[in-house]
Amino acid sequence: MKNKEIKQVSLVMVGISGMGYYYVKTLLEEFSPDLIKIQAAVDPYPEKSELYQELKDQKIPVFPSLSEFYKKGINADLAIISSPIHFHVPQTCEALLNGSYVICEKPLGATIQEAEKLIHTRDAVGRWVMIGYQWSFSEAIRALKRDIGKGLLGKPIRLKTLCFWQRDENYYRRSGWAGKIKDKKGNWILDSPANNAMAHFLHNLFYVLGERADTSARPAEVTAELYRAFPIENYDSTACRVFTEDGTELLFYASHSAIKDMGPIFSFEFEQATVDYGEFTDVIIMDDNHGNVKNYGSPEADHHFKKLFEAVAGVRNPKPVLCGPEAASSQTLCINGMQESAPDIVDFPESMIHRVEETGKLWVKGLDKAFYDCYKKGILPSEASFPWAHCGKKIDLRNYRYFPGGTPPEEGKES
Repeated sequence: MKNKEIKQVSLVMVGISGMGYYYVKTLLEEFSPDLIKIQAAVDPYPEKSELYQELKDQKIPVFPSLSEFYKKGINADLAIISSPIHFHVPQTCEALLNGSYVICEKPLGATIQEAEKLIHTRDAVGRWVMIGYQWSFSEAIRALKRDIGKGLLGKPIRLKTLCFWQRDENYYRRSGWAGKIKDKKGNWILDSPANNAMAHFLHNLFYVLGERADTSARPAEVTAELYRAFPIENYDSTACRVFTEDGTELLFYASHSAIKDMGPIFSFEFEQATVDYGEFTDVIIMDDNHGNVKNYGSPEADHHFKKLFEAVAGVRNPKPVLCGPEAASSQTLCINGMQESAPDIVDFPESMIHRVEETGKLWVKGLDKAFYDCYKKGILPSEASFPWAHCGKKIDLRNYRYFPGGTPPEEGKES
């Protein structure tokens, strides 16, 4: 049902640096003032944003916290959350409880118990929440997901994806939470390639297999290998194997310490077809067992912030959310399982780690070839007998409801 009373969508922008910078830039440059009104921005360190002066010039107030914003009694139809991972769920819930709809940047949060809290809060207040995995808003991914759901490709057998994106030492120095497992207060962060820069591609493995447009397949078990070259708490490289509740095998390979960028690429195997992207073509191509070929287009073809346009439109004319907490929580559950699988991060041998002085980048000799060969064969590095490789334990996720340990603590006791 259309909400005809809302002509101009009022919004609050939470986080104006990092990815938040691009949200603000899109709002200022690509939205008509007749369509939206930025009521305020929220950022404890706004001066770090290149757009801070422009916000001041436009007389848009900036608050140090979301609580301070709402305490002023200012209305916001939509809250855009682009803050660090460990603030996603608390700020989303706060926005919901203050009457705002929410689009939250990926990932949903750090833990599965947070995801459940978010879903409960959303249902209690009757507002929707979008999670900003942009491929889930892509026409190409949506079309592929529809065909998979219709059974046109047959039963899914194995889906695998790989991505190498180099990072430098400044990437991990840019904030107090980058590469961290917890913050100083003990809040879970679990920052990693799989839960930050490349979370999109892990999520996508589950999302395309969801039974409905707004759901994802659920992981039933995961075995992970977690490695690091950078001097950080968590991992900068990972390979993992997941089985969904329906028995489909998923394989994920990601690194910030390969010698060069590659991907994302993926290869999906079904009973009656294969689907490939990124390695040999920049569009998604399906080849079936009868010689038919279908081009779904590129998941990068849509506007990078199509999700933001859909969120604003969804306030004006509410409709079902295609990537909400239910769809996004499979990635969160998998991340928790990965950390449980390999709680002791494996350091690459010093002899393999090389530093580029002029850029501050680190790369691990032979890692790109090792991960790529494993990707092609559908195996983990430990199964290829690399001397540095160490396999984690298998984690059952079918009744996993609390990180760490899987089981919620007794009432009144926190683990």
